[in-house]
Amino acid sequence: MRKRKSIILEKIVVEDYAAEGRSLARVDGKVVFMENTVPGDVVDVKLFKNKKDWAEGYPLAFHEYSKDRIEPFCTHFGVCGGCQWQMLPYTQQLAYKQKQVEETLRRIGKTELPELQPIIGARDTIFYRNKLEYTFSNREFLPPDEFRLAEQANMADTPGTSNDERNSVRVAGFHAKGVYDKVIDIDSCFLQAEPSNAIRKAVKNFAQAHDYSFYDIKHHNGLLRGVQLRMCTTGQIMVNLIFGYDDRQKIKPLLEFVRNEFPEVTTLLYTINSKWNDSLNDLVPIVYFGEGFIMEKMSADSDGFDFHFKIGPTSFFQTNTAQAEQLYNVVRHFAELTGTETVYDLYCGTGSIGIFLGREARKIVGVELIDAATRDASENAAMNHINSAQFITGDVARICNDEFFDRYGKPDVIISDPPRAGMHADLVHTILDTGAPIVVYVSCNPATQARDINLLAERYAVTKVQPVDMFPHTHHIENVVQLKLK
Repeated sequence: MRKRKSIILEKIVVEDYAAEGRSLARVDGKVVFMENTVPGDVVDVKLFKNKKDWAEGYPLAFHEYSKDRIEPFCTHFGVCGGCQWQMLPYTQQLAYKQKQVEETLRRIGKTELPELQPIIGARDTIFYRNKLEYTFSNREFLPPDEFRLAEQANMADTPGTSNDERNSVRVAGFHAKGVYDKVIDIDSCFLQAEPSNAIRKAVKNFAQAHDYSFYDIKHHNGLLRGVQLRMCTTGQIMVNLIFGYDDRQKIKPLLEFVRNEFPEVTTLLYTINSKWNDSLNDLVPIVYFGEGFIMEKMSADSDGFDFHFKIGPTSFFQTNTAQAEQLYNVVRHFAELTGTETVYDLYCGTGSIGIFLGREARKIVGVELIDAATRDASENAAMNHINSAQFITGDVARICNDEFFDRYGKPDVIISDPPRAGMHADLVHTILDTGAPIVVYVSCNPATQARDINLLAERYAVTKVQPVDMFPHTHHIENVVQLKLK
């Protein structure tokens, strides 16, 4: 087979941001998309997709850097894929995100929009995550430059190959972007406040000193597999250690070490995960110390009322508490409640949005596919004295029909917070049929939100748009849209 010739475009000026963390340039009428660049960079680009009107590539060399660039604060930037925009000032990040929302809604939504409200930025742009999961592995990912140095020092398994990992080492960190079986050894991560880094390092050092095996992702063996850390604004901390198999003689000493070394940890658990995937949702964590859960607090901005949420090791909860508070307050304002409304909270998760609205509505009906989530929602509603809330387990697109609304009440307000794929087409048609006066659509993906808004435009007009930045230094963006019946 004839090998396709590589195409390299030289000294291309990056012109604009193109959403999803990519930038773009225009070359002879063709749009070229690329990652790891920002507008103002001058680069050589190697294409890996080349169509008639567009292409995709990656930068081979930088001739000039954009004047907008700043020095990233994390030593792992560019290797770890977690914070792609550290090289941009935060104000610039917000400007790009605002632009992404507006352009996406106009291009895909194809409906009239009001003036967008300015994006709500984060007060804290580092240490903002309340949940983080680290992976322990015997397979280390090394960037090409580091691998060459390791190869020269005979640290690699097979010198002279293009391999970019070292086996039979012990590392603790994050999966390398796009590589399922290799882990980046993290020194300090700026996503979660201390003692997050200290706990990870202490567990790693203890395991190394006592010759614990680290998990081999490719061959599916090894004892120490991961650690999940949850930290609340209340000061409560949860540590859940993940093991590949049950070995009480090694598990108990490590748990006891963590308990003694970090007295600030309020609950300590461990989970045996012998599956091929990392999901913990179908597993039962075992409580070693504490109550097995932690409590988080959020405030409504209108009256300063505090809501409390019980969070277990498998609970879904927005990972940026401070910005979730901002997001939920936007939803409350957009719902325009007077105390007489029946509110449907679709894709409700553990019910946090519905609970946040519960004191101002006559009735809340939440719907969620995962039974454990609706149980958590019911418990959180009772704890917050929201007695008018009901949470139903089921597929939103299947159970939300005329019979369902006849049973639980005609909706006055519908809140929809679907996953990235957006709402199922059947649910869009159901909302159109119900004719609820107000729909508040919360989305983590402006593209699928715009698609659904286009479908809803048959009966609904977009009346308010509010972007919220939940994840600083990333290209991810949350957006809230209010729609009213025409």
